[in-house]
Amino acid sequence: MAYDILGKGALDYFPCRYKTSKILFRGPKRDLSGPYVAVLGGTETYGRFMAHPYPELLEAQLGRAVVNFGCPNAGLDVFLHDPVLLKLCNNATDIVTQLPGAQNLSNRFYAVHPRRNDRFLRASSMLKYLYPELDFTDYHFTGHLLGALQSACAQRFEVVRKELQQAWVGRLKGLMSRLDKRATLVWMADHHIGRLAADALGTDPLFVSQDMIDDVRPYARDLIKVVPTPDEIVAGQQGLVHSEMDAPAAKMMLGTLAHERLANKLLASLSTHRV
Repeated sequence: MAYDILGKGALDYFPCRYKTSKILFRGPKRDLSGPYVAVLGGTETYGRFMAHPYPELLEAQLGRAVVNFGCPNAGLDVFLHDPVLLKLCNNATDIVTQLPGAQNLSNRFYAVHPRRNDRFLRASSMLKYLYPELDFTDYHFTGHLLGALQSACAQRFEVVRKELQQAWVGRLKGLMSRLDKRATLVWMADHHIGRLAADALGTDPLFVSQDMIDDVRPYARDLIKVVPTPDEIVAGQQGLVHSEMDAPAAKMMLGTLAHERLANKLLASLSTHRV
């Protein structure tokens, strides 16, 4: 599938909406009148800088429509807050869910934007009590906020981290309970589950441990893991399409090889579930 170029090195993502959903998804818009696979996820699923992200690669091999419901920087809240999207998922033959990090969801300490989940909206009275020395009007993104909390006090930050982990497990179980069929979960990261320190502010899925995966795994149809090596990531990034200005952001993506591997693994898994 060809993509139009918007300026030097920029992809046209053909943004589109489905039904009355408020979320702007990556296109071209798919026909939902026949059988289709619904794919939920974040920036990698959306396919930032990817001419052919894994939902598109999977569609070419699977022989039926694969609808990319990925949202940049999405947490679990963006999917739970959109009843139209949940209905579209329940109309699908299969559901694939890329596992997000635990930082971009509302919890007892702070609230995030319902659709742009990486946006920090406000601190709760609990967080203000826990960190009285911080002025929370200085923070606009969850990553910036969490970095400040960790720097201010690692011991108090542990309380926040545990809250995020508990909220993630509960929210993911809540999402899966609203789906009519068991979803295939995807771990797509530059590290294996549990390899990073639980309190490390690293790459997504942030704060997600093996215990958390074990807790939600019985509710899922399958768990697909793709963890490219550093060399594979560098090689795959050569195939990304971006402007010179976006080069630093492109360095944070897993690259084309990871998407190809994930599409192949999903094909093998979903091929056992024919319409």
